[in-house]
Amino acid sequence: MEINILKERRLVEIWLTNTEKDDASVHERLRPLYQSYQKKKYGVTVYVSGSGDLYQSTRDLLVRNKRCMAGLTV
Repeated sequence: MEINILKERRLVEIWLTNTEKDDASVHERLRPLYQSYQKKKYGVTVYVSGSGDLYQSTRDLLVRNKRCMAGLTV
């Protein structure tokens, strides 16, 4: 697990591994952190590791974004 607190953006990033994302005890331990930072008006974002192919997923996302942008400029 990695936790990054970005004060200038009022954001907390929490990165979970594949093992941690399915562990209920990890989520319970994080609950007070969520509540604490939400009271301070911070956004809390949780990122979890995926199981898909990173190259293919990134490529598909970039292709989709390019098509969407092309549609906006017409």
